[in-house]
Amino acid sequence: MAASSAMNMSLIDALPIEGKRVLIRVDFNVPLENGVVADDSRIRAALPTIEHAIERGARVILTSHLGRPKGKPDPALSLAPAGEVLAGHLKREVYLSDRPIGPAATRLARDLRDGQVMLLENVRYHPGETKNDDALARALAELADFYVNDAFGTAHRAHASTVGVASHIRDKAAGYLIAREVEALTKLLNAPKRGFTAVLGGAKVSDKIAVIERLLGRVERILVGGAMAYTFLRALGHETGKSRVEEAQLETASHILTQAERRGVEIVLPIDHGAADDFSSTATRVDVDTVDIPAGLMGLDIGSQTSALFGEHLANAKTIFWNGPMGVFEFAQFAQGTRAVADAVADSSAWAVVGGGDSVRAVTESGRAGDIAHISTGGGASLEFLEGRELPGLAALGIRRRK
Repeated sequence: MAASSAMNMSLIDALPIEGKRVLIRVDFNVPLENGVVADDSRIRAALPTIEHAIERGARVILTSHLGRPKGKPDPALSLAPAGEVLAGHLKREVYLSDRPIGPAATRLARDLRDGQVMLLENVRYHPGETKNDDALARALAELADFYVNDAFGTAHRAHASTVGVASHIRDKAAGYLIAREVEALTKLLNAPKRGFTAVLGGAKVSDKIAVIERLLGRVERILVGGAMAYTFLRALGHETGKSRVEEAQLETASHILTQAERRGVEIVLPIDHGAADDFSSTATRVDVDTVDIPAGLMGLDIGSQTSALFGEHLANAKTIFWNGPMGVFEFAQFAQGTRAVADAVADSSAWAVVGGGDSVRAVTESGRAGDIAHISTGGGASLEFLEGRELPGLAALGIRRRK
């Protein structure tokens, strides 16, 4: 297909890339553990676009960021491990430059042959990436004849490799991953209100205000977990012990609850908790079987009763959107709620979209990813899309939101 119907976007299919150098912005911002890629889902998500370019005989140049190296080389954040994983998937060599731009990168790009692949070193090694520096954007553009953005996870950032470079390459398009993301999220926004359940977690209400307000007009209910739930509970007058509460957002939380009631949207909050007296990976889990959390304890996960309640709602849903963990997922003893929701979403017959690092990781680790309609690679980008914001990385390709 040459274009996606969701936002009338031009895709890589439309570009005459045979025998030409094509710069593809991918999202290889993958987790590393002891120098090894711990989860290659983002690399696998980019394969259809990369393989398409190879099959058409393009000379493929990939660029991505990894972590926050603060504008200078950091061996711990090299893309070399990602390149090795990619080479395994493609079953061909992937050449890695020592810098995102410079003589070595230019030489590698110039020497590429049809169907060969090179990966530029972490683009955030250059201080101009996050500043959308024009000199960096020009240098990247000079490497290639065509530009393809397939990094939905960074589409909400106006950086040199996502926005600036597009202004210096005339022929550009979206990759298949961006097309899938946009179409899935657009379908979500157009889903019937009846049977639409959103599950929102994470630490801060402030991070989710805009998306909650937008979803209030689209969903039947919102299940709230994670630390943000304690702000809502405090706003309702419940005791939250030592739990993390955004004091500055209590009024906002009260306003959201009032608006939800007026619109007939059910906000479902935890009725029990997994708690501890300390925020630590070695803390002993204390199960609190009431809504109120005793003084001296902090909520770090939803409890078993809440997991069951959320599960019932998800089983009856027709459409599901889930973003954010139900607790401190990185601590094994407080990952139970997030894993329970992952299973409930996978077990549901609803059409479901899951986004956000810990949510996606929970689904992946449960082995249930294949049971989810769409797993988004962009946590922040997917939220901003649902909020109705225009994403700079898409706008740079001429893709505009339909009002």
